[in-house]
Amino acid sequence: MRSLNRLKWLHAFEATARHGSFTGAATELGVTPAAVGQLVRALEEWVGHPLLHRSRSGSTRLTLVSEAEEALQEITQGLDSLERGLGKLRGRRARSVVVITASQVLMMNWLMERLNRFSESHAHIDLRLNVTEKLMDVSHGEADIGIRCGRGDWPGVNKTWLMAEEAVLVCSPRLLPAGQACSVEWLASQKLIHDDTPHPGADFPRWEQVLEKLGAPASAQSGLHINSTSAVILAALSGRGVAIVRRALVETLIGTGQLRQLHADQRWPLRWDYYIVTPQQAVLRPEVKLFHDWLAEDVAHPAAE
Repeated sequence: MRSLNRLKWLHAFEATARHGSFTGAATELGVTPAAVGQLVRALEEWVGHPLLHRSRSGSTRLTLVSEAEEALQEITQGLDSLERGLGKLRGRRARSVVVITASQVLMMNWLMERLNRFSESHAHIDLRLNVTEKLMDVSHGEADIGIRCGRGDWPGVNKTWLMAEEAVLVCSPRLLPAGQACSVEWLASQKLIHDDTPHPGADFPRWEQVLEKLGAPASAQSGLHINSTSAVILAALSGRGVAIVRRALVETLIGTGQLRQLHADQRWPLRWDYYIVTPQQAVLRPEVKLFHDWLAEDVAHPAAE
């Protein structure tokens, strides 16, 4: 009788052997180092002897015992064979599916329009969306491909740079109609919308910095504080005040006139960029690679309106 527990043990052992540490294996598998260590110890108990030499120092703290080296080759081949078997279960007649993950605000305000264009020209591929604010484990099958904005320092994935990002000032045209200048005095009199969503490492500008750069004599302490970027955009759309937001998330709204960009001559570049992320180890399925390449090309060379 086969035991699924043994399969988990082997998966953890094989990853640990490749990385030389429980930490590296844990990053790849999307679990804690303690969980990986427990799985490996369970395998060692089952075989009746240690499989790894444990060292307290050095870059590679875990190395294979001699008896395990030959077995590891067959275990790796077996896991690869299982992966090929899963692919065959899909069959050639199975409809191609690509699972994409992105945050809600990025999906709604930037990605959805592109997904619609892709589907129009690739009707044989189904796109399934996993919309979440947390980083999905792309490296182990929670999604085929992800669109992320950040410093690009995510472990366990390959990254394709899409574009840089910057912050812009926006408000509803109901507050400042088109053709009316945005003076620093006008800006100082408005309610300021603060995006309290964490932007670690982005150098996202705060209102204090923006007002100082523009020379506006106002305190940035008052206003509306919101801990959701999508809600910040909605507040600006409804005319609740002036907001600082990421350009990519409002570019369409600015283009359609639903939001007005203020002080467009000023730049607030961020240290966050947009990336496509894909599994580091796996070879991309043809439909996933097709979407990856299409999106990269679409961003690099947008079609003329």
